[in-house]
Amino acid sequence: MTSHVPLDGQLCFSLYATSMAINRAYKPMLDAMGITYPQYLVLSVLAENGEQTISTIAERLDLEPSTITPLVKRLEHAGLLSRRRNPRDEREVQVALTASGKRLHDESGCLTETLLRRSGLTVPEMISLNERIQSLRHALVADDGGQSSDPGSVDS
Repeated sequence: MTSHVPLDGQLCFSLYATSMAINRAYKPMLDAMGITYPQYLVLSVLAENGEQTISTIAERLDLEPSTITPLVKRLEHAGLLSRRRNPRDEREVQVALTASGKRLHDESGCLTETLLRRSGLTVPEMISLNERIQSLRHALVADDGGQSSDPGSVDS
């Protein structure tokens, strides 16, 4: 007979609910900047690593390129990034922040400040928590039990 762990005792639910709470905290600031959270992530990847291909951005965010492409197009339309075909390989689309995109990303520091203030955690505590969560994610990805993950599936 299998015993069931109450929802609040399941790490997967705690991480999910915390992620949703963070997104709700960020939303008013992102709305004021005129971007969505996924668009913020794309800008962050480009600010972190410079010009990249759509495939590289997708890999970094653990998303499909078909998910990244519409985000990139909307950001380009907003003047926050530029796209160009790789002259050596026309199949590749290179993406880079524009000056406006860099300025907007610089403004997004308010997200971290808000998270720190609302969480009550110190910077070292937040870094430690983040490192522990990243270690968990890396362990789960490294040992997926021989099963390939379906990013669209919901599981505990």
